[in-house]
Amino acid sequence: MKKLIASLCVAIAMGTSAFAEGVKHYVAIHVDQNDPKVMNMALNNAVNVTNYYESKGDTVEIELVAYGPGLNMFVQGKSPVADRISVLSLQLDNLSFSACGNTHRKMIEKTGGDVPLMSEATVVPSGVVRLIELQEQGYAYVRP
Repeated sequence: MKKLIASLCVAIAMGTSAFAEGVKHYVAIHVDQNDPKVMNMALNNAVNVTNYYESKGDTVEIELVAYGPGLNMFVQGKSPVADRISVLSLQLDNLSFSACGNTHRKMIEKTGGDVPLMSEATVVPSGVVRLIELQEQGYAYVRP
């Protein structure tokens, strides 16, 4: 009985119902490398996870967080995966992109000019802190 009550409390805290037909999952994907293979793998992970859970009747919220060299994933005119990000942002309403504000600020300082980010990316104060917050909220952590 205690386990059932604990499960219900967790389900309520996560915004899901233990009695609903589908379960809602939460996934944080981490990119910190300026490597097109890693960036593509992260995007593949998002697509594959979405397809898997949808095939089971579940839903999933995915947030891809980039910082350090991985922030190049979101730099306008420089991202090797810009086209995929644009397409996926239209196809998957469960996928969001977070760009590290600390890294972005340092890029601007280093170049001495503007470093525009893709419109799909939302700047967060710190990529690492964002990953911590997501994990504290129950998100599973994936690093491709």
